[in-house]
Amino acid sequence: MAQSNSKRAVRLAFFANLSIAALKSVAAWWTGSSAMLAEAIHSLADTLNQLLLFVGLRRAHQPPSPQHPLGYGRELYFWSFLVALFLFTLGGLYSVWEGWHKLQGEPDAMTSPWVALVVLTGAMIAESVSFHGCIQEARKEKRKDESWWQWFRNSRQSSLIVVFGEDLAALFGLLVAFAAVLLTMLTGNRLWDALGSIVVGVLLIVVALAIAFEVKKMLVGESVAPEIEKDIKDFIESQPQVAQVFHIITQQLGPKMMVALKAKMRDMPTADALIDAINSIEQAIHQKYRSVQWIFFEPDVRDD
Repeated sequence: MAQSNSKRAVRLAFFANLSIAALKSVAAWWTGSSAMLAEAIHSLADTLNQLLLFVGLRRAHQPPSPQHPLGYGRELYFWSFLVALFLFTLGGLYSVWEGWHKLQGEPDAMTSPWVALVVLTGAMIAESVSFHGCIQEARKEKRKDESWWQWFRNSRQSSLIVVFGEDLAALFGLLVAFAAVLLTMLTGNRLWDALGSIVVGVLLIVVALAIAFEVKKMLVGESVAPEIEKDIKDFIESQPQVAQVFHIITQQLGPKMMVALKAKMRDMPTADALIDAINSIEQAIHQKYRSVQWIFFEPDVRDD
């Protein structure tokens, strides 16, 4: 399974959202569209979120310290959780409030709605490029027999599932905003524009909650993907020095992994030979699984 590049997906999303946010903001000011404003706030929130993910990716690669002997990998999950909170509040709640506020106020005419439609079409193209880049990276770790929903639930790459969720929500949000502006232009009723803002907000809230739930599992402490854990166990049992693997425990720590196991070794002539055998196995694991940074190997004669 190829190694996905979360940084590439985040970088594509950042530049796409930055340009889209600028265009949407100008269009929202020009047209006075609530749905357009909701989309502008959404893209601005996404741009800030990519910056938070950059911070998380950078800090996750800090070397271990006496205070954090297993490194800072889980810090990426903290920043990913902040992203979900920003998407929920700055993106979702604000869009719902803006739409509700327009429903309560006096309806005013929308200026040059075609400007909003052109900007939304361009935003769809830019967002599709970003989403395509995210899909390419996700496919490197997604199994062929796995649906996209299953991948979203099972992936341990928090930054990748954040970008995936954001881009997917952005594409659906753009379609909703486009339909809302078009219906407003055709009917002259600003009710559609306000409803479009509310629908976009609800969509963002749902996506934010889904992301938060998935990242929460990683924050609490989640094993590596089951198929990878099984592959590691099978690899260890295939080593000629190992008779049986009793237990194996894994933890995903951001971009790195921890493996702890209890195994029965084959008879060794001396204690030094046993130590050399264990060291050899650990070296083989590191060579095959580059993401495994820590290995705790307990030899035993029975499973107690």
